Amino acid sequence: MESRPPVEDWAIDFDHFDPQWTENPYLLWNDLRQRCPVATSQRFQDGAYFATRYDDVREIACDAEHFSSRRVIVRERKLPLIFSPPITSDPPEHKPARKLLLPAFAPKEIAKLEDRARAICRSLLDAIGDSPTCDGAGDYARQIPVRVIAHMLGVSEDNGDLFRDWIYRILSEGVSNPAAAMGAMQEQDAFFKEQVELRRKQPGDDLVSFLINAELDGKPLSEPHILGTLRLLMIAGIDSIWSGIGSSIWHLATHPEDRKRLVADPGLLPTAIEEFLRAYSPVTMAREVVKEKTLSGCPFQPGGQVLLSFPAANRDPSKFAEADRVLIDRAENPHVAFGLGRHRCLGSNLARMEMTVAVDEWLKRFPDFHETPGKKTTWSEGTVRGPRSMPLTINR
Repeated sequence: MESRPPVEDWAIDFDHFDPQWTENPYLLWNDLRQRCPVATSQRFQDGAYFATRYDDVREIACDAEHFSSRRVIVRERKLPLIFSPPITSDPPEHKPARKLLLPAFAPKEIAKLEDRARAICRSLLDAIGDSPTCDGAGDYARQIPVRVIAHMLGVSEDNGDLFRDWIYRILSEGVSNPAAAMGAMQEQDAFFKEQVELRRKQPGDDLVSFLINAELDGKPLSEPHILGTLRLLMIAGIDSIWSGIGSSIWHLATHPEDRKRLVADPGLLPTAIEEFLRAYSPVTMAREVVKEKTLSGCPFQPGGQVLLSFPAANRDPSKFAEADRVLIDRAENPHVAFGLGRHRCLGSNLARMEMTVAVDEWLKRFPDFHETPGKKTTWSEGTVRGPRSMPLTINR
């Protein structure tokens, strides 16, 4: 993104694209919880709000009367309302739009994908081969979910660069450049229109065909509904999972005691994945204020945009003991990495499966690795946080 004015006071001028936030937001959030639990900013059209406490995040997420889901990304300039059900839907439209997708993401359906996910991971590890160094993000983490979601959509797995470009233009560049976001969405729609036409002629066992055959109130889905949902599934199925995988591997590269413990005790992996989800939650959503409300002494004004930070909620010490420590054997872990309320992520089974498989396969192949000295991991900007470049040295 273009250069942005530095933040002088995070309580009244927050910016989730500021380098301080990108590098390490946790110290900023801890400070705000103590002195200003709801930060504000005028960098974004109609003003923006950022709640740092678990209870406030929960209340916003569950309150559709005051906070609408019609805008799920905080932008400098608002785009026209984008229809991507069910994530952009409010009651009463939300429930049926979400319900029709649940069968496709049920545990038994996701379990069918595990062999394919493992094959993808192993092929990527084969490509790294005997090299003493690699980019844990570029060579591995970012490749896995794009190929899995392409498999689910029934499209070519070779489209990764195109899909990631669309996501960058929508989630990052498009925050300050509306034309970039709108252009990417138009390209996505054109891509999926072609796929819909192909499936109408020759249906398959994929999500495009599933949506064509789905019904809402006894009627087939409209084309805007199908296209909007496919856009959502592509974006949600790639960027967030890529970031979750990358953050998990980064943690193990920088915390050798946890890496050695997982290698020695693979049975701890499911618990560790839940802790990585809590500590490095990749996704921050948004809401738009539609009715005035006050939380933690801060009045939310209609029209304002709300940065709904599940990552900040997961670091709240009032909810989690030793919230800033990553404890891979944390027994009680009611994290909200997948959101709260009616919009809780319906792809949580898919994310857990991919993260577990990716870390498991990596540790089996490369049990001893660390960040390459003198080189730095870079992190993404904006509402999805994860490593974008992760220089690693593999010890043979």
